[in-house]
This record gives sequence, C-alpha cells and structure tokens, in this order.
Amino acid sequence: MVKFVRRMSSRSGKRSRMQEAHDQFVVGRYLFMAFIVALTVVIIGVLITLGPLNITVMQAYSALLDRFYPTQFDVDELTSRVVWNIRFPRIMGGLIAGFGLGVCGCVMQAVLKNPLASPFTLGITSGAQFGVSLAAVLGVAVAGGPYLLVGNAFLFSLLCAGFIIGLAAIKGSTSETLILAGIAVNYFFSAMSQLFKYFANDDQLRLMTSWGMGDLAAFSWSKIYLLVGIMVVGIPLLMLKSWDLNIMTSGDDTAKSMGVEAEGVRTYSMIITSLIVATIVCFTGVISFIGLVAPHMARLIIGVDHRFLIPASGILGALVLITADGVAMNVIAPTVIPTGVMTSIIGVPFFMYLMLKGKKKEFWT
Repeated sequence: MVKFVRRMSSRSGKRSRMQEAHDQFVVGRYLFMAFIVALTVVIIGVLITLGPLNITVMQAYSALLDRFYPTQFDVDELTSRVVWNIRFPRIMGGLIAGFGLGVCGCVMQAVLKNPLASPFTLGITSGAQFGVSLAAVLGVAVAGGPYLLVGNAFLFSLLCAGFIIGLAAIKGSTSETLILAGIAVNYFFSAMSQLFKYFANDDQLRLMTSWGMGDLAAFSWSKIYLLVGIMVVGIPLLMLKSWDLNIMTSGDDTAKSMGVEAEGVRTYSMIITSLIVATIVCFTGVISFIGLVAPHMARLIIGVDHRFLIPASGILGALVLITADGVAMNVIAPTVIPTGVMTSIIGVPFFMYLMLKGKKKEFWT
C-alpha cells in the first residue's frame, strides 16, 4: 500500500512538473508575440520619419494619436497630412498585406505538409500576373477605369486557385496533387505572361513589368478598408482549423484515425487562403518570399502549434514586409526599388540562413 501511494505521488509530481513546463512554454510564446508586436510599433514610428519632410519619431506618434485624442497633442497641419495621407496608408497596407501573406503561407505549408508551399510557389500570383497582362495588351478586363488591372488580377488569381482545387478534387485532395497542380498552373500562366510581353509595346511592357515587381504605393484608405474586411472574415475562419492543422502535420492517415477529415480541411483552407491572397495581390502585385519565410521564422522560435504559429507568422510577415519596403524606399533615395524586388533580395539569403540553421530532422517535428 505504501509503495502504491509513493508511486501515485511520484506520477502526480511528474505531471505537475510537466504542466508547469507546458505553462511556461505557452507564456513564452505569448511574450514572443508581444515582443514582435512592440517591435513592429517601434519600426512604424521610424518608417514614418523617412522621407523628404523631416519628421521626428515623437512627431510621428503624436500625429497618429492626434486623430484619436485631438486636444492632447500639438501637431502642425502639414505633418498631420503627410503622416495620415501619404506615409501611414502605405505602412498600413504593408502591415495588412504582410500579415495576410504570412498567415496564408503558414496554412498552406500545414495542409500540404510541404515547407516550400506559399502563394507564390503554388501559382496563385502567376494567375494574377496573367490577368494584368491580358488587360494591358488586349484590353480584355472585367472592370474599367482605376480597377482595370485590379479586377483582372483578382479574377484570374481566383480562377487559378479554383483550377488547382478543382483538379485536386477530381484526383483526390491530397497534398501531392495540390502541389503538382500548383506547379503546373504556375508554369502555364508564367509562360502566357511571357508571351504577352513578347507582343507588348513599350508602355504595355513597362506596365506589366512594374506590376510584376510588386509595390505598396497603390494603397489608400479605401483599399485598406477592403483588405481589413477580408482579413476580419478570413483569418478567424483559418484559426478555427488550428487544431486540425496540428493533427494533419502528422499525415492524412493519422488525421483520419483521430476524426479529422483531411481532404475537407485541405480544400476548406485552400479556398479561404486563395481568397485572401487574391485580394492582396490585386493591390500589391507580385510580392514573393513573405509567405515562405515568415512561417519558417515563427516555426523555429515557437514550434508547430498552429494556435500560436498562425498569428505569429502573420505578425512576422507584416514586420518583414514593411521593413523591406522601408529599405526599398530609402537605400538609394530618391530612387524607389520595387517592394517585391527587395523582399526577394532580402528573402533569399535569409531563407538560406534559416535552412542551414534549422535542425537536421523532419520538418514538422
């Protein structure tokens, strides 16, 4: 009897120590996310100061807070207009776009169980590029005026994603089928865009090339509100599947044995992420590596629990994108390097560093 009591007491002690270690790990994850949010806020203040008009960091924060507490801060009208009408909309657009790309990249890597999955590698952005090429060269578009390129980019990115999901549904929605379908679609639409460039005149070629490089200059408050609306709906729908994504990283057979319908979750997640990505790229153009690098950064630091990994990937994606955009605007000022070019320049060596630094073991363990 005494031995039994001691054994039970020992097991209870082990469980309490394990629970304490788990709680500390969870607290550490929250602290990490709080840290990168605080770092993002600091970088926003620094980025607002960069430009022809000299603005200090304190003036930048004062101009932002003045809109909510108008009697508490002394901000001149010119500074307020520059901050709110020129610099801050671009930064907010980068934050929202980077957050969405980071989240979508994280979810795609989980449902496809592939560390190279991202909106760029799966061909969704190449579909948007084809839509822009079609509008620029042939004038064929679903909308006119200022939404000529935006409408086509949105429609063809969704058509591209729909083709991938539809093909996978016919063959069975496995991760291998989706990846192969994405590669095929990526090559096809890239080839078609190159064909349009071959027949384009100088103005059309310049338009297609500049859009394909990616940029945040097109953001205004009206477009930001649309992006926020899509995010408010889409991100919670993806977060609802965080437990299922945790299980699916162990394989479809394991997921099915635990009551998770892997094919249904995969199709559901791909539809939501495709809608978010299509909305982002139709305003930003092709911005690569954010959806690929941000989830890897978060995974190396906080692990593979998607309850924390999804928001952390989004925050890191936002941080990386606005930082890359700030560097692109000022590294050889007054010339502005396209944001998508700078994300690739920064993303490639950084991704190689993460790959070499990562532990030599199974990606998801």
